[in-house]
Amino acid sequence: MARIDFHSHVSDKLQYCCRLSRKILASSHPQGLPRTIVITGSEQDLKGLDDLLWTFSKTDFLPHAWLHQEGAHETPILLVHRLSELENQVLAHQDVLIYLHPEAPQDLDTLLERFPRWIEVVTTQENELKAGRERFKGYRALGHELHHFDQSKAAA
Repeated sequence: MARIDFHSHVSDKLQYCCRLSRKILASSHPQGLPRTIVITGSEQDLKGLDDLLWTFSKTDFLPHAWLHQEGAHETPILLVHRLSELENQVLAHQDVLIYLHPEAPQDLDTLLERFPRWIEVVTTQENELKAGRERFKGYRALGHELHHFDQSKAAA
């Protein structure tokens, strides 16, 4: 069964996503495979994240590419605006999905078959918190394993 993590009250979604990606890539995969991450969100968020992944740390390199760029299949982090772009794609990226969209995804169960680890990043903005709560309740009603990490408590 897939695991869905909600990271809420995040003050800077893109910085947080960089730190989270670095942590995931440094961790061990349960079957010893290389870690792979797909990050999906608005075009604006992904463009900002694309720039930030190059510069956010002086000591860490977070290799990444847009789904349709040359060499994307060999890159551990893929940026994907619409999850529908993943349909009919043969990718090694079937490990972790970081979800930055405010609306619930279509075909969640199909996506969770592909990505056993699903991470939602929710900012401190009231509209995002409300949308995140609705997704959380919806996923719980479907019987998914949910974990909540409140970042307002981590900053205290």
